[in-house]
Amino acid sequence: MYKTKEHFDSAVIQLYGDYRSLYYSGNDNEYDFFWGTDLTHAGQPNVVRFFSDYPATLDPTAAKVIYHWRGNYKIIANANTIISRLPDSELTEEEQNSIAAEAKFFRALAYRYLVFLYGGVPLVVEEITSSKDDFVRASKEEVLEQIIADLEFAVNYLPDISKVADGRVSNVAANHLLSEIALAAKNYDLAVKSASAAINNPAMGLMKERFGSRKDEPGDLYWDLFQRGNQNRSSGNKEAIFVIQFELDILGGGQSSTKRTGYLMERFHAPNTPLATDPWDKGVIADMLQTTNIGRGAGWLMPTFHFSNVIWYDVNNEIDYGDIRVSEYNFPRGIKYNNPNGPEKYQGVYFDINTAENQYCLSTQGIWSRGAYPYQTKCTTPNDHPASMIANEKTGELRSDAGVTYSDWYDMRLAETYLLRAEAYLMKGDLSAAAEDINVVRKRAGASLITASDVTIDFILDERLRELGIEEKRRLTLSRMGKLYERTVKYNVYNAPNIREHHQLYPIPQSEIDANVGAVLEQNPGYN
Repeated sequence: MYKTKEHFDSAVIQLYGDYRSLYYSGNDNEYDFFWGTDLTHAGQPNVVRFFSDYPATLDPTAAKVIYHWRGNYKIIANANTIISRLPDSELTEEEQNSIAAEAKFFRALAYRYLVFLYGGVPLVVEEITSSKDDFVRASKEEVLEQIIADLEFAVNYLPDISKVADGRVSNVAANHLLSEIALAAKNYDLAVKSASAAINNPAMGLMKERFGSRKDEPGDLYWDLFQRGNQNRSSGNKEAIFVIQFELDILGGGQSSTKRTGYLMERFHAPNTPLATDPWDKGVIADMLQTTNIGRGAGWLMPTFHFSNVIWYDVNNEIDYGDIRVSEYNFPRGIKYNNPNGPEKYQGVYFDINTAENQYCLSTQGIWSRGAYPYQTKCTTPNDHPASMIANEKTGELRSDAGVTYSDWYDMRLAETYLLRAEAYLMKGDLSAAAEDINVVRKRAGASLITASDVTIDFILDERLRELGIEEKRRLTLSRMGKLYERTVKYNVYNAPNIREHHQLYPIPQSEIDANVGAVLEQNPGYN
């Protein structure tokens, strides 16, 4: 099965499928990167799978702990098989290098998740062809070195981004990821070099004018980045680096217009509007609809007040609406009541989130009310859901099985590359260069520009929130920097009481420790 070019192409495509299935298919565990951080918290109290309870969620026997371990090692195993079988294939040397580069990119990507979530893990870089029960953990530094080696190979042998099909990885994707890993390895010169190679590629550039499928509708250029059909380079989008592909109602496409199948960021992040409260009567509004404008949210992934408000404040402690990333198109502050069967006095009323109910929740609990809170519209496709998901065209009411984010999804985007390079410049002590890179991103957004004296690691982390929000796998970033515990305690009042310093890393799954009878697979400190 591993002889011809067609065989290996099929195996490489499976790597893309494995990755999409692991982190973009709608499984609860995919959202572990957001809950319980400075970004979001669980909107449903006392549900352990939503990180409402850190010790219970990260028990070594919990399903959540094994999910990321096994899923990423599956990708590694499949990549190793491809790489190990290439020498005995019919492929030319050039074809072998091209296939190996793609496989090594995904092996590096999988080890990136493992090393940031678990720390040092067993390094497996050859196909395993017989039973093995004596794995030992490599150090974090050794894992990072292996990732760097894989990515440097990928940089050399992956095609230029101008020559790849939408959704395929390229030299730019490898350089972007290499920059992040070099930061973790404290190799700041390599981080700058790799990020610069991606940024300076002539095919790349931040989008600075409106574009794409809805450019003539009310909105702005940041909003355009997240509309259906606009994520890929074929749409004219020059800042897309690696985009997860979905095709609606096509076998293997990952999305259905008749059932809830696909990436469910809309379901998790959009407010649960039927729970919205009336700011005057202070009761739940009867039969509030979930519509094509806001999506069918469950309110499970609610923003921290730091994410929804504080990072946007100007010098007067007011939200700076000059920054388009927090405009009503991108981070709305309310919902519209439009149910013709509900109370007449509320028809067409726009409910601002600063309601009495929300003010009570914020003052007593430090969290928003689950029915109406600020959310990023990038989680949904405003007024652009498939027609088959609309239950009532007049009201826009969605069917009960809606909740899918009906668009392709960025895994890597050039704005993040600028922020990675800014971080590297900061760590090198070049604050002026760091500010310059941050200002490239802020200028595009219409935000006020900063000076070198403003640059700190926490400012960069806040800028990542502003620019990347629910795109960024926040837990990975905070764990990479060693800032997960500190910033969760500081900015997430919901999780601050139950997170502990050792939760910076996941535990090694107990089932893996128990099965590894030929050697000791050491547990992370703090876990029994």
